[in-house]
Amino acid sequence: MSERTSYAAQPGLQSDCGNCFGLCCVALPFSRSSDFPVDKSAGTPCGSLQEDFRCGIHRRLRDQGYNGCTVFDCFGAGQKVSQVTFKGVSWREEPDSARAMYEVFPVVRQLHELLKYVAQALDLPAAGPVHGELRRAYERLDALTRDTAEVLLAVDVDALRGEVNPLLLRASELARAAVPGRKKNHRGAHLMGSRLRGAKLRGASLRGALLIAADLSGSDLRDADLIGADMRDTNLCGADLRGALFLTQPQLNAARGDARTKVPQSLQRPPHWAD
Repeated sequence: MSERTSYAAQPGLQSDCGNCFGLCCVALPFSRSSDFPVDKSAGTPCGSLQEDFRCGIHRRLRDQGYNGCTVFDCFGAGQKVSQVTFKGVSWREEPDSARAMYEVFPVVRQLHELLKYVAQALDLPAAGPVHGELRRAYERLDALTRDTAEVLLAVDVDALRGEVNPLLLRASELARAAVPGRKKNHRGAHLMGSRLRGAKLRGASLRGALLIAADLSGSDLRDADLIGADMRDTNLCGADLRGALFLTQPQLNAARGDARTKVPQSLQRPPHWAD
């Protein structure tokens, strides 16, 4: 891969529903709540799943009460399991493979999330000192996602996270070191509902922070590390997230923002955000 090519922008790390057998609509369970209007068990197709594996209410998910669907992203795991692991043969065509397919999908989804983080770290020029190790980690994870269902079901994802996380942390530290001034450390902090309007958090660590319903409107989050931060209902109206590290589309989708919110070029402004 060329040094100028973005790792994180690779098609294989983006959801491609057209090449997936609707796995997120079948394999995953959900319960009636503010995110879903009904209960659904794992392995049961959603009532809105069509014969072509498309969602029949995709454009009306939030109107129909399926907010949880709008914040989910498989990071390309759906098409990987459908087209690579099970070689393009769907659970409808081969019912005997259904159970294994449903069990493999969550595993590959976690591996693809890790791949996405490693790819983002590889796109950071300042993280050059660990690029070699990151490339090896990427190649290992990518090869694993292409292995058999049997191998994937035996994967210890937590152990892999334990191996990759130090590399991601080092990449974060190198990238944030270029930010002038003292950087705040809110790693793992419980900031649920906190009033942080206009906070100066450029280059801060918010890794794994609980930001549910926190008010971060107008805050400066440039170059902040947001890996694993819980941003459900976080107020990002007018916030500046340019250059935020390890920020994902699901995190943005789960938060609240507006036309003034500045998001990284690699991510999309959620359509449900207020104009």
